[in-house]
Amino acid sequence: MRTDQILTRLERVFARLDREPERPAHLQTPQMSRHRVVLLGSTLAFYLAIVVAVLTTSWLVRLDWQIMFFRPYEQWPQLHAFLDYLVVLGQRGPTAVMVAAWLGWRSWRQHTLRPMITLGVALLLLNVTVGAVKLGLGRLGPHYATEIGSAELFAGGDIFPSGHTANAVVTWGILAYLASTVVTRRVLSVVSAVVSLSVGATTVYLGTHWVSDVLLGWSAGLLILLALPWFEPLIARVEAYVFELRELLRRRAETGRMPAPVVTALTPLLSAGGKWQLRPVADPVPELAAAPAAQPATAGAVTAVAAHSPAPRPAAHVSGRQHVIRSERTPVTPVGSRRPAHGERAAARGAAAARPVAGG
Repeated sequence: MRTDQILTRLERVFARLDREPERPAHLQTPQMSRHRVVLLGSTLAFYLAIVVAVLTTSWLVRLDWQIMFFRPYEQWPQLHAFLDYLVVLGQRGPTAVMVAAWLGWRSWRQHTLRPMITLGVALLLLNVTVGAVKLGLGRLGPHYATEIGSAELFAGGDIFPSGHTANAVVTWGILAYLASTVVTRRVLSVVSAVVSLSVGATTVYLGTHWVSDVLLGWSAGLLILLALPWFEPLIARVEAYVFELRELLRRRAETGRMPAPVVTALTPLLSAGGKWQLRPVADPVPELAAAPAAQPATAGAVTAVAAHSPAPRPAAHVSGRQHVIRSERTPVTPVGSRRPAHGERAAARGAAAARPVAGG
């Protein structure tokens, strides 16, 4: 696809985003309230308590082993086929595609990029935080455990915390976070909680995660949702940057060249008192072209103009006579042969032979 076609399609998308929302949002951007801070601190304390309990091989690790030996997938085998599909609601790829499609439609309807950017920020935080803990602790799963009663830490695994559970909390919880009404937010909060709890319990049933993995995954996803209001200024700046980049692409499509970024330039202007002042402008060239040329200039002003102006081009030669074309000019080539006569050539050779040699 050609570049101009891509720019045309992007222009159509952003043209709709430029319009005012069809229905104003009933809720403002979520703020970091005192209630949210309390929930964030409580969830963080719960998160750290689970990590400490696993590191010290406490009663939580013994509970992990008891449920693993219980083998829920053997106790209720009739649920296995259904739960194999249910656990997909926690996989990062399918859930991200489904939620991104919904939020993309919301961005199109509400003429804003905030839903999509918020989803991207949340998934980035999820990958960084959960991935770092997974790789740092290196816990093995129930199917790969090597020592009964051990926490199976630092053994090269990557299942603590549960990525399925944390991803379900974040991807489905972001819908409640971005809800535009109080009722919608409450309903989506309940739905996302049920889905994330079901996905976490399903991983325990299938034997792919310990109970402590699921508990840590729930708390990890909830921490990201509770901390999102701190990233709202960043989301707003990213949205503004995208629209500014769109303006640059639009100018390039109109002029055929990429304009310089919108930066502050300093253009000298002569004030009424004869002093030079500097003021910021976006494009100094039109200002210089439109500046009046019939103002009196002092010696200092002339020096400043010379310092800021390019070197003058040499003036063209002006002649009083009319210029003639090449075909009208008088030929300057002499008529006849350019070689002298034979007698003249012989005399010239004789004179050269009679000349004394230098130094003789």
